[in-house]
Amino acid sequence: MQKQALVLGAGGFIGSHLVKRLKAEGFWVRGVDLKFPEFAETEADDFVIGDLREQSICREVIDRRFDEVYQLAADMGGAGYIFTGQHDADIMHNSATINLNVVDLCHKRNIKRVFYSSSACMYPAYNQEDPDNPNCAEDSAYPAAPDSEYGWEKLFSERLYLAYNRNFGMQCRVARFHNIFGPEGTWTGGKEKAPAAICRKVASAAQGGEIEIWGDGTQTRSFLFIDECVEGILRLTRSDFEGPVNIGSDEMVSINQLVDMVSEIAGKPLRKRHIDGPLGVRGRNSDNRLIEEKLGWRPNLPLSEGLKQTYAWIERQVKGNR
Repeated sequence: MQKQALVLGAGGFIGSHLVKRLKAEGFWVRGVDLKFPEFAETEADDFVIGDLREQSICREVIDRRFDEVYQLAADMGGAGYIFTGQHDADIMHNSATINLNVVDLCHKRNIKRVFYSSSACMYPAYNQEDPDNPNCAEDSAYPAAPDSEYGWEKLFSERLYLAYNRNFGMQCRVARFHNIFGPEGTWTGGKEKAPAAICRKVASAAQGGEIEIWGDGTQTRSFLFIDECVEGILRLTRSDFEGPVNIGSDEMVSINQLVDMVSEIAGKPLRKRHIDGPLGVRGRNSDNRLIEEKLGWRPNLPLSEGLKQTYAWIERQVKGNR
């Protein structure tokens, strides 16, 4: 029998790449989202446009015992969306409603294996004030103090899925994503993440010009290429470890360094103009000790290699939109 998978959030960046990988493995795949993938045709066998906040839609798409369910649907975006405070109610209500609907209907369909995508945004802000020494080990999550309502919702939903494991014998798997990037991701419009935003700014800048950077640029992050993210998702979902576990790179760079890397790839020396803007925590880096211990694997693609592929793709988008 051909295995069947359900990907919720399949119109998004990570979800659309995950659909491609599952199809390559021979799965029959149903995708669900509010929209089709923006930059490529979906490879899903069945794609449903639907709002997972509605129980009727969830009942329609969770209509059988899927072998694997991947829950990536969420109200989310980059710092310009999450940290302004203007979208807090929507972020918490929309994402929590989706997760409450999905996990309960999976339980009622006797679906055991459900992957849930949490975020590094659930880590305490007090452990991420030093840009050179952030603490994002999985056991540092409590006492809880996320830096945004987005992070609080992720923390709640982590506990929701793990409670269904304890109470109903499900096998939900929880991962905390750290800044996933790559081709076919959002690159403009306000919801893009830092690598995409910087690639767009560099691609749009004149040779020898300047680009604007939020803050002083010394804030640190790590960024994980999409192919490694998908590999981590599948390894965790099919393992005996429920998580939560980080899926991210541990190659930490400052935003200034990230700009320099992209500028070098583009062959464009550029000046940085630092301006006020939403920043999030001062430092964040994936701690990969637990994923290596539990899964015998950790991401290892150099950031520069992922940026080369991403910049080439975004540069084509920028030129095509002029």
